[in-house]
Amino acid sequence: MTADKTLSELLDIVIAQGGSDLHIYAGGPPMIRISGSLVAIDRYKAFTPEETERMLESVVRTERWQTFLDTQTIDVAYAHGGVRFRINGYRVQGATAMALRLIPDKIRTFNELNLPSTLEVFTQREQGFFLVVGPVGQGKSTTLAAMIDRINESRADHILTIEDPVEYIFTEKKALIHQREVHIDVPDFHTALQSAFREDVDVIMVGEMRNYETISSAVTAAETGHLVFSTLHTNNAAQTIDRVIDMFPAEQQGQVRVQLAGSLVGIFSQRLIPRISGGLIPAYELLINNNAVSTLIRDGRTHEIGAVIQTSSQEGMIDMDRALAELVRRGEVTVEHAYQHAIDPKTFERYL
Repeated sequence: MTADKTLSELLDIVIAQGGSDLHIYAGGPPMIRISGSLVAIDRYKAFTPEETERMLESVVRTERWQTFLDTQTIDVAYAHGGVRFRINGYRVQGATAMALRLIPDKIRTFNELNLPSTLEVFTQREQGFFLVVGPVGQGKSTTLAAMIDRINESRADHILTIEDPVEYIFTEKKALIHQREVHIDVPDFHTALQSAFREDVDVIMVGEMRNYETISSAVTAAETGHLVFSTLHTNNAAQTIDRVIDMFPAEQQGQVRVQLAGSLVGIFSQRLIPRISGGLIPAYELLINNNAVSTLIRDGRTHEIGAVIQTSSQEGMIDMDRALAELVRRGEVTVEHAYQHAIDPKTFERYL
């Protein structure tokens, strides 16, 4: 069987079994992630390095294949049977491997995703910087898509997404939406952000903050009348703020603190927890940048932010440990699974 036909079969299996991810590598059978756990597809024998390389090559444009050979990694989007996949190709001990993430064709609402209705508030802001954070595979892109689509439904704005690769495809409703893909439409995130200042853009979604040039441009955009959304692979709000500031040279960090204190509107951190009834359900932390938080950011006292979140539920802030305990009380998740994601296990136990 040819490489592209084998890959096509595997993608059909992912779709049929409700999987979220597919792993292909040399020396073992392909594996699917279903409801958070990996399952081997035993009907396939272990792939050879030549087979895995041919499978990746079958989904990468000819003009970009040299990029993979030069850098040993590549990100692409691929459509199969009307379903889109985000693909990362990489090397493992010299052999090609692939991680493929299924991107649902339907953009779900906050309610369908079990997300807090408070997120609606941030979609109606005129300007500011909002971050969705969490480890890999915790639903950040899906949450961002829900927020962007809510703007699409409610505002006659120009929305620009900058992604590597483009994941969810938006259908224009009330807004004008342009989706630019890094390496195809623009060389990098920073260039796309700089260009956005001349494109009459109202809302910008940056797929990922990878360096200080990108973050600097995003913060500037938020300061100059744009509503900017992005993601970071951080664990909570306090760590996110520290990571953003630490990306800058030491001599610029004081200025960045002031800029972030003024432009940040919120940080949403989420985890997907195995649900007792099957599937996954999110637990989350929400930081809202009020006067107290702004002062802590400006003064470099980010270690105190967690305490502000815990004591500010009346303002709409959400504490991760409290959210986990609530999921346990409602019978949605087990204590054991919730405990694994607790920010402060002792605080979590008190909420129980």
